[in-house]
Amino acid sequence: MVSEQGQATKNVCVIGAGPSGLVAARELRKEGHTAVVLEQNHDIGGQWLYEPNVEKEDPLGKNKFLDVHSSVYDSLRIVSPREIMGFTDFPFVSKKNRDTRRFPGHKELWLYLKDFCEYFGLKEMIRFNTRVEYVGMLDYGVFGKDLKWVVKSKEKKGEKRVEEVFDAVIVATGHYSQPRLPTIKGMDAWKRKQIHSHVYRVPEPFRNEVVVIVGNSLSGQDISMEIVKVAKEVYLSAKSLEVTEGLSKVISKHRNLHLYPQIQSLHEDGRVEFEDGSCVIADAVIYCTGYSYAFPFLDTKGIVGVDDNRVGPLFEHTFPPSLAPSLSFIGIPRKLIGFPFFESQAKWIAQVLSGKRKLPSYDDMMLSIKEFYRSRELAGIPVSDTHDIANFEYCDKYADYSESPHLEEWRKQLCLSAIVNSFTNLETYRDSWDDGDEELLQQALQSPHFTQLGVQP
Repeated sequence: MVSEQGQATKNVCVIGAGPSGLVAARELRKEGHTAVVLEQNHDIGGQWLYEPNVEKEDPLGKNKFLDVHSSVYDSLRIVSPREIMGFTDFPFVSKKNRDTRRFPGHKELWLYLKDFCEYFGLKEMIRFNTRVEYVGMLDYGVFGKDLKWVVKSKEKKGEKRVEEVFDAVIVATGHYSQPRLPTIKGMDAWKRKQIHSHVYRVPEPFRNEVVVIVGNSLSGQDISMEIVKVAKEVYLSAKSLEVTEGLSKVISKHRNLHLYPQIQSLHEDGRVEFEDGSCVIADAVIYCTGYSYAFPFLDTKGIVGVDDNRVGPLFEHTFPPSLAPSLSFIGIPRKLIGFPFFESQAKWIAQVLSGKRKLPSYDDMMLSIKEFYRSRELAGIPVSDTHDIANFEYCDKYADYSESPHLEEWRKQLCLSAIVNSFTNLETYRDSWDDGDEELLQQALQSPHFTQLGVQP
C-alpha cells in the first residue's frame, strides 16, 4: 500500500509490549503503518510488569518457553536516575502520591510506561494474553522487498490459535528473561536449592540459610545486600576478588557476607568447593549470572542465530541484511540509556519500512558487520559482550539514521555520575549525591525535555 504522501504503508507485527514494543507501535503509526502488538501477558510493561508468582517456573529457567517473563524482584530500584530514562517527548516526571524518588522502585517505571501507553493511545493496538509460537517466512527462497512473514500465535489461557501474514515483523521481546547459567561440575547432581536470579523475588525463603551467590554483577550485589539481613551466611562468588570500593564497604559492614572465588564443584552432600580449595556447606545457590538472547519462536532458516550471546548477523544491532527491512530487532543493545535508544531504533525501522530512509546494500551491511566484529575482537571484547555498547558517540551516530535528537549533555553526565557514585557508595548512591549532580539536575528540569508538555516536575 502507498499513503497519500507517496510512502509505503506496511502491515507490521510487533512482538512484545514492553518499552521497545510500545515505542515501536507509536513510531509505526506515526509513519502511517498498520501495526498490531502481540503481548503474552495481561498488561503492558514487559520486564517491568512485576510477577510475584514464580512457582510455575523452572527454578533455573530451563524451559524453552518461559512461564514467567519478568526477572524483576520485589525490592528492585532502577540503577539510573529517572531524569535520564524518559522517551524524548515524554519525560519521566515524579507525580503526587507515587514513588517520587530519583531512583524509584520498579512499579514507578511500570506506571510511567502505563502513562506513555495512555497518552499516545497505544492500548488499542495491543493484543494481550497472546503468545507468539512461530514466526517464519511465507515464501522462503524468494528474497527481496516483498518478503512476507507468517505469525502463529495462541491465546495464553485457551486453545485458540491464530495464523496471520504480515509485511514485516519487529522483535521486541527484551533480553532479561532467558537465564544464562555457568557450567559447574556437579551442578546437575546437587540436591539442595538452586535458582537463577530470574525467579528470585524476596529474601524470606533464605532465612537462617547458608547461601552462595554466584556473580557480583548488579543483581548479585543487590540480592547479596538484601539476603545478608536474613541469611545465616552469604558467600558471594566472583570471577575476580578485586571489587569496587562500594562493594568492599558493604562486605566489611556485614560479618556474615564473604567474598569468595569462583566455584570449582558442587557435591551431593551440600559442599560447595571453590577454586582456591576452600569449602562451605550450603543450603542454596543463587545464580546471578545474567541472561541469554533467545527467540524460540523465530525460524529464519538459520539466517539469524544466537552464538555465545551474539545475535547475528545484524546491521547496527537491528537489521539482518538478507531479511531487511522486513525483519528487525529493537532492544538488543545493552549498556546504554535504553528508552531514548529504543525510540531511535523504532523511528529508523518505521522510516525504512515506509521508504523515507534507505538501507545500504546487502554487501555493504555485511561488510559493516564484519568490520564491527573485527574491531571488537581487536579490542579484546568477548563475543558474549557484542551488544554491550557503553558509548554515547555510538548512540548519537545511530540517532542520525532517523534524524533523531542526540542525547543531551546533562543526560550523559547524570548517567556517568550515577555509575561512578555506585562504584564508591553501593548502598547509598540511589539516595545521596553531590552538588555537581544537583546542578545537572536543575539543568535537566529546565531543559526543553522537561518543559515540553507544560508539566513542571
